[in-house]
Amino acid sequence: MNRDLSKIRKDFIKKSLSESDFTNNPIIHFKEWLNEAIEENEPEPTAMTLSTVSPDGRPSSRIVLLKNIDDNNGFYFYTNYLSKKGVHLNKNSFAALNFFWPGLERQIRIEGYIKKLSPEENNEYFYSRPIDSQISAVISPQSKVISKRQDLIDRYNKLKNSQTEIVRPDHWGGYALQPDEIEFWQGRAGRLHDRIRFRLSVQQWVKERLAP
Repeated sequence: MNRDLSKIRKDFIKKSLSESDFTNNPIIHFKEWLNEAIEENEPEPTAMTLSTVSPDGRPSSRIVLLKNIDDNNGFYFYTNYLSKKGVHLNKNSFAALNFFWPGLERQIRIEGYIKKLSPEENNEYFYSRPIDSQISAVISPQSKVISKRQDLIDRYNKLKNSQTEIVRPDHWGGYALQPDEIEFWQGRAGRLHDRIRFRLSVQQWVKERLAP
């Protein structure tokens, strides 16, 4: 059945945003919004869209999970450095994140500069993961073409059933996105949404209201 997608609409009526709702530290308010999303049982509250750009200018997006927020270094996530996003970030260190919590009618857009985490930070997180997740990180050539799923399963079972110690691969680790722009979006009725943006200027956050 063909649906008329133009007829699908939802009005946003739950909350509003004022400049006075915010201090001059957007990281504090990000944490507040994330905690509220967790408390309100938003599905996958730490899921975020990560957008990168290839060396020839083609954008690419995927969902990754936020694993830490550091007041100095920003937003942490982990992946295979040889994956598509890893290849992109090796050539272009700028990226964007987007969080969407539909139950709260909110999203947060974040842009900034990506840097790799240290081997010590990578090890600390890698060995805190369930053993199955560690094995998957070792055996999966992320983003590469494979002939069939069974090959992955065979490699997984072989390593899991062996006596081999699981070692974090050098090509698996974390990134931190250091933000220079953070926008808080609250859905409003009639599409007159509230948008409060913070942009970094000479090491100070500037707070601005944007038109919807």
